[in-house]
Amino acid sequence: MGRTVVISIAKHRNFVNMWRTIFPALDLFFLILYNLTYNIYKIMNNKFNNRIQNLSQDIYKLIDEIDLLKSKWVSGAKLDSQVLGKLKKSVLVTSTGASTRIEGSELSDEDVERVIRGLSIQKFKNRDKQEVRGYFEILTNVFETFKSIPFSESTIKFFHRELLKYTEKDIVHRGNYKSTDNKVAMVNSDGEPTQILFDTTSSFLTPKEMQELVEWTQNAFLEKKFHPLVIIGNFIVEFLLIHPFADGNGRLSRVLSNLLLLQHGYEYMPYISQEKLIEDNKPEYYVALRQSQKTFRTDKENIVPWLSFFFKIILEQSKRAIQLLSKEEVGKLLSPQQQIIWDFVLKSNTEITPLEIFKATNIPRPTINQALVKLLRLKWIEKIGLGRGTRYKRNK
Repeated sequence: MGRTVVISIAKHRNFVNMWRTIFPALDLFFLILYNLTYNIYKIMNNKFNNRIQNLSQDIYKLIDEIDLLKSKWVSGAKLDSQVLGKLKKSVLVTSTGASTRIEGSELSDEDVERVIRGLSIQKFKNRDKQEVRGYFEILTNVFETFKSIPFSESTIKFFHRELLKYTEKDIVHRGNYKSTDNKVAMVNSDGEPTQILFDTTSSFLTPKEMQELVEWTQNAFLEKKFHPLVIIGNFIVEFLLIHPFADGNGRLSRVLSNLLLLQHGYEYMPYISQEKLIEDNKPEYYVALRQSQKTFRTDKENIVPWLSFFFKIILEQSKRAIQLLSKEEVGKLLSPQQQIIWDFVLKSNTEITPLEIFKATNIPRPTINQALVKLLRLKWIEKIGLGRGTRYKRNK
């Protein structure tokens, strides 16, 4: 056996030497190819490393605050499984509605819930409803199976295909990088562009830039030179600058944000909607993106405006997650009708009155008053004003 191996190796060496004789430049060619590949990797690595290595103390302060709350969640997360299940279902609806509305959809959360309930029997002709179905299903998949989902270009393309699988006009380009150049624009309710925000990566360069971005992100997670939140923030802002697909980039970026945050220990993502927080701060979202992206590919790249916005959103998520822990007996403390009232309070971003609760829920006024007294006693809400002008809002 040993002799056979030696002969085989000898034959292999003779073959290589023969080709080296025929092509004396072969060694030089492979050396140049290796150096070129290495230098491309080095340039790519330096591009992103340089962008994020000298961040302000304010950014690191936000990271510290987020991670402190993350630790509290990990050590104190003892919410009843039924409560968590209810929260997850609610967030799936809220996140789906918010993420599609950011892109111009007009469906309310109530509309989204009706669409979801009719998934098995309804044919989706309306584009908004088609997008809702795709987003709901892919986000559910991420929430349920994030631990086993590899982060790769293949996954990104698969997510895009699943995201758009119900939208009939997207059949041609589902799961494929764009074949023509596109621009990022503000759109009106009819989906028509009203203002061009910026040009994106050309279709010709998109495959190369996506490969570089994903490989850098994978390596950065392994090398642990930078904090995971910084790596995720850089991935999202660069992904949106490249805008690799003809449609669905914004929605896909938020799915990927949930995936990466879950995979790196921020396991309260399914219980507090990041998409809703972004929707509530939509102007600031676009401003932060633009402030950072317009500096990219220049000598003075500045990712801080984007990271500051992104981390403040995650910090707010974290704070609300910890509030859940202080209310971990919510499923046991509240009656079904009280729970409905509490859910309405949670969804309201402004001060509300008992009359508004009645109009939204049809629950009798005495029951509403009793529920409000209980929520006040639990310090989950605060009371503003007296008499007929009394209003209530959720405690921060």
